[in-house]
Amino acid sequence: MSLTAKKIESAKPSNKLYRITDSHGLCLEVPPTGQKRWRLRYRVDGKSKMISLGTYPEVTLKEARKKRDVMRVQIADSVDPSLLRKAEISKQQNKTQNTFEAISLEWAEKHFINKSLKTRATDLSRLERDVLPIIGAKQIAEVSTLDMLKLVERIEKRGAYEAARRTRALCSRIFRYAIALEKIDKNPADNARAFLTPLPAIVKHHAALTSPDDVTQLMRAIDEFEGHFVVKCALQTVAYTFLRSSELRFGSWSEIDFDNAIWRIPAERMKAKHAHEVPLPTQVISILHELYPLTHDAKYIFPSVRSIARPLSENTINAALRRLGFSKEQMTCHGFRGMASTTLNREGFNSDWIESQLAHKEKNMVRAAYNHADYYSDRKKMMQWYADHLDLLCHER
Repeated sequence: MSLTAKKIESAKPSNKLYRITDSHGLCLEVPPTGQKRWRLRYRVDGKSKMISLGTYPEVTLKEARKKRDVMRVQIADSVDPSLLRKAEISKQQNKTQNTFEAISLEWAEKHFINKSLKTRATDLSRLERDVLPIIGAKQIAEVSTLDMLKLVERIEKRGAYEAARRTRALCSRIFRYAIALEKIDKNPADNARAFLTPLPAIVKHHAALTSPDDVTQLMRAIDEFEGHFVVKCALQTVAYTFLRSSELRFGSWSEIDFDNAIWRIPAERMKAKHAHEVPLPTQVISILHELYPLTHDAKYIFPSVRSIARPLSENTINAALRRLGFSKEQMTCHGFRGMASTTLNREGFNSDWIESQLAHKEKNMVRAAYNHADYYSDRKKMMQWYADHLDLLCHER
């Protein structure tokens, strides 16, 4: 006998699951929990199967019969409703997995392994701000050249022409990754390159003080700095060693060899991905000895003034320079490298020693190995001379 609404309502749970049949394989299943659910019994290829049609009362008797009738047509055509449902679920999952956002996050996970924190943060920021809100939800195979044109034009409209170029290039790398995975056949970011607004040729130099008088004023200002002690030590150390900002700020005590006066920076922290040995002049050794009791328990030599778990920020160092009276057009943290390079070249030091100490990448690998092995003692003398020279400028009257 077919089910009625009254029969369904009167069906109460018992200690064991039981089923009440309707017609053509449809039945109502009543488990001990009391949550009634619809089931359809059917046979395909001689095998007996069962499929869920939803729960009651969310799915009414009338709706359950409609679902049953649709599936009976499928079964008559030798289509297994269970397999069809699994295929639809898989299709939906693939749609989610193959969106531009999903592929870009997968790419980022692999791409950022050997990248600096700064590069990671910059690329993720570009994706989150300018890319994902526009094409993130789209299937990556459906993103067109027109989509990319609209994306870069949107960035250019706010005057960020260089950001538009870099964002297009970032998207292009993600599309190339998708091609390698056989998710797409072509790169829609490639053709968008031709529509970017051309940029004027600009040679950018980091602000740096290079004249002896300016260097004298800078070193005296650092010597008289009355801000946070860790910030002062960082300013003095970067002045004497002219390390890159990240090389200085992310340094740990385990990299310092006090006995041999060497700072050994591992390859993963260097821009060129080659380990770098920095001969430390006596001035820096004294600074580090003075700083050690304060920060030796911290993760970094120069921890943030707000949290010892984080490194000192580049903004903090630049802000200290502003506080000392030097504008961003005059001096930056990176400017200590230009200051050292100009001074040492002016004083006639071997340019190979200088380039090696600056850790500029040598394209000739044989020459690079020779430089590393042969120039250390020369660089050590040069570094001590430079530190003494800065002290002389600072204290002469």
